[in-house]
Amino acid sequence: MGVIVAVCISKEKGVAKKDLGRGELVARHGLKGDAHAGDWHRQISLLSLQKIKAFRAKGAEVEYGAFGENLVVDGIDFANLPLGTKFRCGDALLEMTQIGKECHNHCEIYHRMGDCIMPREGVFARVLQGGTIQIGDEFQITINN
Repeated sequence: MGVIVAVCISKEKGVAKKDLGRGELVARHGLKGDAHAGDWHRQISLLSLQKIKAFRAKGAEVEYGAFGENLVVDGIDFANLPLGTKFRCGDALLEMTQIGKECHNHCEIYHRMGDCIMPREGVFARVLQGGTIQIGDEFQITINN
């Protein structure tokens, strides 16, 4: 089981997301108000708190949302789970659809540090069932295919 430590959105693509502390997951769409939401397989991006802490230990001063992640979760190593894994958070149900992503235009973090963890540690999911989420909510693996 994990716990949500940040809920982040950005109104525009290509910029860091801001931690709002709470949000509304919309079925078949994503996080309400986020520029990356829509009818596709990468509606929500997830990153493990432990991966952010390890990156910070290398000297990077990064806030939640800096990697473009929507949800930061403590206690789950997403990149080591299989595609199709489902997560429950309150009423919301997510299904993991992609691990990592190709980084076409290196982000600000990559230019500053020479590395970015999102391409290999970040995962993406689609929203199967919507609901309100916030910092402190339990984030559980419900089906691990």
